[in-house]
Amino acid sequence: MPTDQDYMKMALHEAGKAFTQNEVPIGAVLVQGGQIVARAHNAPMAANDSSAHAEMLAIRRACGKIGNYRLTGAELYVTLEPCVMCAGAILQARLARVIFGARDPKAGAVVSLYHLLNDNRLNHRVDVTEGVLREACGEILSRFFKEKRVRADSADQ
Repeated sequence: MPTDQDYMKMALHEAGKAFTQNEVPIGAVLVQGGQIVARAHNAPMAANDSSAHAEMLAIRRACGKIGNYRLTGAELYVTLEPCVMCAGAILQARLARVIFGARDPKAGAVVSLYHLLNDNRLNHRVDVTEGVLREACGEILSRFFKEKRVRADSADQ
């Protein structure tokens, strides 16, 4: 039986795909009943779609595969804390659990800025596990933005 770390490694592999495509390296893996239902990585630039976050794409793919807009009992592994948009989709899909690696202090809607997945005013709550492979999840983002700054500095000279 795969562990949280195993699934997060798969999400990191997805993030690596985004990295090579010059997209912000965030990856997601959606699991239901112990089976991987969908994998995705960030693709807003490639898709010309601001909603093409890894979480959104994984949820859309899983819903299509299962044939239901609700993913009751499903777990979503994502390398970065979900934003407000993705947290909303997680709630609407009725996911049971979200597991993420690194916090997002500028846009995180799970623990950093907001606590949407556990807001008692809403009709659904989601179990949250944070910090799984935190260092690796944060490192790929740091490396991406560092390389982006280096490329920008080189272009300016």
